[in-house]
This record gives sequence, C-alpha cells and structure tokens, in this order.
Amino acid sequence: MTARAPHGSNQPPKIIYKKIYIEGHGGHHGGAWKVAYADFVTAMMAFFLLMWLLGATNEKQRKALADYFAPTLIDFKQNSAGSDGLFGGESLIDKDNYPHKAAQTGTKSLTVPADASGGLSVGTGQKGSLKNKAQLGAEDQRNFEKMRRRVESEMAANPKLARLGKHVRFMRTRDGMRIDLLDDADYSMFALGTTQLDPQASKLIGLIAESITGMQNPIMIRGHTDSLAYGDPLAMNNWILSSSRAEATRRRLFYGGIPEQRFERIEGVADREPMIVNHPSDPRNRRVAITLLYRAGRFAD
Repeated sequence: MTARAPHGSNQPPKIIYKKIYIEGHGGHHGGAWKVAYADFVTAMMAFFLLMWLLGATNEKQRKALADYFAPTLIDFKQNSAGSDGLFGGESLIDKDNYPHKAAQTGTKSLTVPADASGGLSVGTGQKGSLKNKAQLGAEDQRNFEKMRRRVESEMAANPKLARLGKHVRFMRTRDGMRIDLLDDADYSMFALGTTQLDPQASKLIGLIAESITGMQNPIMIRGHTDSLAYGDPLAMNNWILSSSRAEATRRRLFYGGIPEQRFERIEGVADREPMIVNHPSDPRNRRVAITLLYRAGRFAD
C-alpha cells in the first residue's frame, strides 16, 4: 500500500505491507487418510480370517467351498444329494447323484452297504439277493426245513439215535432255527456235573454238523443248567458248567466239519432261562441250544 508523500518534499512515498496469515487447520490434519487406513486394516483382518478358516477345514470341505463359488459347477450340483444343505452337495459318498426332499440331509441309509463293507457294487449281487431281504430270509427258512427233515430222517434210520428223538426239539425263533438238545430224568447229554458228552449225544451233534456243513448261516450256542447248586461255588458253579458245555458242543461241531468262522456266539446262562419256569430244578432245564442264525441283511422279525 503506497502513502501520499507530503507537499514540498521529495521523499519517496512510504510503502506499508500488510500480511494476512491464514491458519491451515485442514491441511495435514485432514481425515481422508484415516478412511484408507481403516479399509486396509479391515481387508487384512478379513484376509487372516480367511487363512484361519482354510486351515481349519479339510480337503473335502475346501473342495465344496470352491464348488459353491464356481458358476460352472452349480448346474451339476443342484440335483445332487444334499444340494440344499451346507457345502453345496457333498454327501456321504461323492458319487451319489440323485435328488431328494429339501428337508432331508442324510443319505446314510441309502449309501452304506448292507454289511458296511465293500465297494461301489455292494448290495447289487446276483438277482439283487443282497438287497432283497425277504428273498434271503425265505431261502434261509427253506434250508432250515431241509436240515430238520434230514436230521429227523437219519435219526429214525439209526436205532441208537432213534431213542434220542424226544430229546431233540426244533424251534423257529426270531433269530433263526434253534435246535434244543434236552435232558430228562432218564437221560443226560453230558455226564452229571461235567462237560463229558455221552457217546450217543456226540454222534447226534456230529449228525447235526453234517447236516449244516453246506449252509452259510452263523451259529450261536447257548448252554443251560438246572438250579441245583454246587457245594463250593468258588471251585465250580452253574455259570462255568453252562458255558463249558456250550464250548464242548462247539468243539464237537468243529470236529464235524463246521468252519471256525461260522461260530458267532458261545455263551452260558446257567439257570437264568429255565424251560420249566415253575420248577427250576427240573432236569429238563439242562440243555444246549444250537441256533442257526439268519444271514446278515435280513430283519429279525
């Protein structure tokens, strides 16, 4: 700013400078960089969270996640088992490819083989016999009846075994065909209080072994006693006697040609399951039950 010089003076005019300072509070203190930094931190947190999730999943789950985000695979997965559930269609067996109701998530009953072992073709045996439980059960029943007729016929043809006819009883149960070898007051299959088989009883069990050798049914043997107790139960008791007689019967069947793998269960129940309930000491409660079980895959009822 230039001031007017006084009159009559050659002095140059005075120049006055006026400086105006503007405070710059919006400069380096601005907030734009904070937004960028927050976005970076959020992205890093999401990245590390993703890394942690990938480390906590297995290969199958990661594949399912990848399939979910791959547009080219959606059409393939939309009709697969479990496609309405988590992970876009992964099921118990990946090769399943059939639709189901939206509320249904499990496929175990459809994909697990009948005997829980085998490959992709298990359950599709000749004529579907592994799947057709009714057909398998009917075949077992025919074999049981054929075996019963053979044993009865050969016993009747042998005079020494014919007298044991009343000591043999065939019973159809929910588990299979049970063959009861019964004692009475006049005859015992085993020497009293021992596991020594009577010679005729041994022949009878051998005859049964011959009749069931060609069958594939598993075998259960259960020993029973009457309620008469021993003097020293610590040395010998009905539990030991019943299980030992069941094992003696198993050995005789084994010597008669029955493979070891067919024996499913060998047990003794002492006097806990009497046949003559009102008279637990009745000698008819002493017996050995040989049960031909239904083959795996058939319902017991």
